[in-house]
Amino acid sequence: MELILSDEYFMRAALKEAIRASEEDEVPVGAVIVCKNTIIAKGYNMTERLNDVTAHAEMIAFTAAASYLNSKYLKECTLYVTLEPCVMCAGAAFWTQIPNVVFGARDEKRGFMRTGEHLLHPSSNIKGGILEEECSTLITDYFRRKRS
Repeated sequence: MELILSDEYFMRAALKEAIRASEEDEVPVGAVIVCKNTIIAKGYNMTERLNDVTAHAEMIAFTAAASYLNSKYLKECTLYVTLEPCVMCAGAAFWTQIPNVVFGARDEKRGFMRTGEHLLHPSSNIKGGILEEECSTLITDYFRRKRS
């Protein structure tokens, strides 16, 4: 019998990626992509390191997952990301046709949900608030340190 791992399990893996970002003085957002109960891709924000405004955790993970699957479509996958995706990342999720997007903390300023769920593929399922407190605290603490 196959063990089905929980959303919390995979969000903890995304949190580990977010911590890596924080250790490199990047905005601490992490993402993992899961296919058939296995993490096939990881990513964390690398906008400073790569000097690339599009190098968000989700974008890094999408590229890695597409490479792993040798397909631009991620039709059997789930994206776990510590922060609600921005409009750019939601648009990329649309093009990958990823059926499940699970996020931790809400992004009241730049999250795609402000614009609407229509940014994702029509068959995509959205689930927010997984380990929300841990995800939110990591980002809040990061920006508090930056301001002081």
